[in-house]
Amino acid sequence: MAKGEFKKTVERHKGEEIVSPVKTQRMTLVVMGLMVFVTLFGGLLFAFYNFMKYRYVRTGPLIETAVFTVPQGAGLSSLSGKLEAEGLIDSAVMLKLNAKFTGIGGALKTGEYSIEAGASMKDVIDIFESGKTVLYPLTLPEGMTSAQMMRIIEAAETLSGKMPPTPPEGSLLPETYMHPRGMSRAALVAKMKEAQTELIDRLWETRQEGLPIKTKAEAINLAAVVEKETGGGHEVEKVAGVFINRLNKGMRLQSDPTIIYGISQGEILRGRDGKQRGLRRSEIDRKTDWNTYQIDGLPKTPICNPGASSIAAVLNPAQTDALFFVADGTGGHAFSQTYAEHNKHVAKWRVIERQKKRQGN
Repeated sequence: MAKGEFKKTVERHKGEEIVSPVKTQRMTLVVMGLMVFVTLFGGLLFAFYNFMKYRYVRTGPLIETAVFTVPQGAGLSSLSGKLEAEGLIDSAVMLKLNAKFTGIGGALKTGEYSIEAGASMKDVIDIFESGKTVLYPLTLPEGMTSAQMMRIIEAAETLSGKMPPTPPEGSLLPETYMHPRGMSRAALVAKMKEAQTELIDRLWETRQEGLPIKTKAEAINLAAVVEKETGGGHEVEKVAGVFINRLNKGMRLQSDPTIIYGISQGEILRGRDGKQRGLRRSEIDRKTDWNTYQIDGLPKTPICNPGASSIAAVLNPAQTDALFFVADGTGGHAFSQTYAEHNKHVAKWRVIERQKKRQGN
């Protein structure tokens, strides 16, 4: 190179940093190392994430179906250890990690849950989030008074809370109610009242024309008498038809259960020996607001809580000419159109009663 050209080259690069080949090589290695590290670290994270997912969905350690309770306000973090301790999951840590990375378990619902054998962690959390708790049956039989039903509700160990006031007679629907453990007694009573209202509202729309029943309250009132006479059995529509006939003719209902309600508010009548007894002549002749031997029309209030079949029967009774009925000793009734015929059936029933009494039944 000529001297002048060399001078120009030096002047052109004057003030510029000269990067050596060694330094460039080091920077390249650093970048490549970082890329390798990121790739490896990302691969490890991906592998760990898939491992967590696998652990989350694989079959769990539970050998047989178990019941687990999610307490009020409990979160997944506080429950994971208990789940592992009780053998529902095999790793509380893995469950927490899944919750942290995926956001599961944010909507756990309080209550008792049935967990099937082999349930995965995912199955367990899905159940907790579903709110489908274990339900317990509580049966309130047809024909019970409100006071009798309230005693059953008060004694139910699966319910909680204080007893609400006893509802009016006839306002509760007898049924088997499925409920979660811890449901309040007040909530169950409210549910029973709502069920009765919904039932009478629905059945009222399908009632026969020309009935001597003008209101829903009257329908429940008469249905309570039918319920106590039949227990909602196979003759419920025919018995309802007899009472409808009597009302249409202005005849008194003359139902024994109405006498009992006026004496004991529906509790069993007992003699001095504590055994159940029948009605006395003086009680039949005693006028109360419920004794349909002594008053016209319906009792002052329902005498029990009638079931759906009795309410339906009153609103759609069987077409019959009968005005009387009495037990026939077979679990059914003998129906009559005339009083003379009815007296014959009553005489037969008295014989059956005496035989049962001698046999100790």
